[in-house]
Amino acid sequence: MKDTTEAVVTASGAIEEKVASNNPASSIDDTFNELHDDTLLDAREDRRLTTKIDFKVIPILGLLYLICFLDRTNIANAKIAGLEKGLNMPSTGYNTALWIFYIPFVLAEIPSNMIMIMPQIKPNIWLGCQTFILGVLGMCLGLTHSYKGLLALRFLMGIFETGLPAGAGLLIASYYRKSELSYRFALFFAFGESGSCFSGLLAYALEGLQGSAGLAGWRWIFLVEGLITIVFSIFVFIFVPNFPARDTWLSEKDKTNLLKRLEADKGIESKDNSQVSWKTVVFDYKIWLMTLLFFCADISAGSLSSFNPTILSQLGWQARKAQVMTIPVWIVGICGALSATYLSGKFGIRWLFVLPAIAISVTGWSIHLRQVQPASVRYFAQFLISFGTFVQMPLYIGWLTANLRGQASQSFGTAIQLGIGNCANFVSSNIFITTQAPKYPVGFGVGLGLTSFSFVVTFVLLLTIYIHNNKIDAKKAALAPGEKLDDQVDYKYVF
Repeated sequence: MKDTTEAVVTASGAIEEKVASNNPASSIDDTFNELHDDTLLDAREDRRLTTKIDFKVIPILGLLYLICFLDRTNIANAKIAGLEKGLNMPSTGYNTALWIFYIPFVLAEIPSNMIMIMPQIKPNIWLGCQTFILGVLGMCLGLTHSYKGLLALRFLMGIFETGLPAGAGLLIASYYRKSELSYRFALFFAFGESGSCFSGLLAYALEGLQGSAGLAGWRWIFLVEGLITIVFSIFVFIFVPNFPARDTWLSEKDKTNLLKRLEADKGIESKDNSQVSWKTVVFDYKIWLMTLLFFCADISAGSLSSFNPTILSQLGWQARKAQVMTIPVWIVGICGALSATYLSGKFGIRWLFVLPAIAISVTGWSIHLRQVQPASVRYFAQFLISFGTFVQMPLYIGWLTANLRGQASQSFGTAIQLGIGNCANFVSSNIFITTQAPKYPVGFGVGLGLTSFSFVVTFVLLLTIYIHNNKIDAKKAALAPGEKLDDQVDYKYVF
């Protein structure tokens, strides 16, 4: 059985290397057929282990991201339920309440990940405590009686949410092989996007509590969703796993097999961060180019999260109906992301799905900017933006983590991409200016411009990967018999 397990791992690593080095668009299934005849691949055992990991890792971390989305976006639902009037907010007050939440994403996300990878820290305790405090602060939003109180609470919520998506992303990246990452991140993001669906549906129901216990409907939105977060923190404490080498939920046999196949896929990753060249990690162009791509996509995601209900209400629907009409927009994004990332993993290629997704999102922004009538066409534009955006985002994070090796690089890379990338919300929260409603020329123009810029960044990224891989081929050709390259430094990047 030991030999069979090692064959699974070896074949898995060979497949990814084949896809990266020869033809990034070639099918993984074709590569299977080209393996040596003496290679025994126990596909059933491999699938069993992957499925076991899927059921343990993805649901709890996906639900954690759903909770993050719920607490992050419920202010959009509260806005059309009377938040601004209830707190006597100034004309730009809503925009300020949005962007102040994201200041900690710049300041705290990297330290949070660095703390979580410390041997004495357990991810379930670290993430569980943050989730509990986030819920308490969320409930306090429903009790505040001043605009300044709202801003203070939003800032504090940002501090305690900042480590949750980055920490969850780091855990996911630690359990899966390169070809598996994009689809798992799509599942992860799908939970978050479904949080927006759930938020809209819940807000529709909670608005019906207007006046209950003497509280406005928008207060009930914050109170109930904050309470949900507090209750969920219990599940985070219980079910969030540790990193693969440190966790105990897998049997010794499964843990050994998992570590072997990860080693075959990514090499022997160093866990000693004291020996890391931080200059190399910090100035890794892959991290910054893919963070820029994620930033451009998150402009669209942030706009959908914060202004989708508002835009739809201005297309003629009453507030409660507008809450419900946001739900199909998110569902289309979820389905598109799952379909595209599944095919991307099957064929071992990412860019071929990224470029059409950018084009689709650009079309949606163009419709809004040109104010194409009737209103139903602009509603359709929301679907285009959602589809294009949520196809891109899991592909970007899966693409980056597939091209990083070592716990330090993974930790820094995921924190930068999700942290700096989420700073797009600084932009999206300030470009939809209330006095420009309903045409929002600045909002739609910036969205179109930055989404279009993704084309340029993607082509630059592809060129740098192509040049890098050619250099690795040249280094391999120059090796003396018996020499090997350092698989943590001189390895090919995947397309």
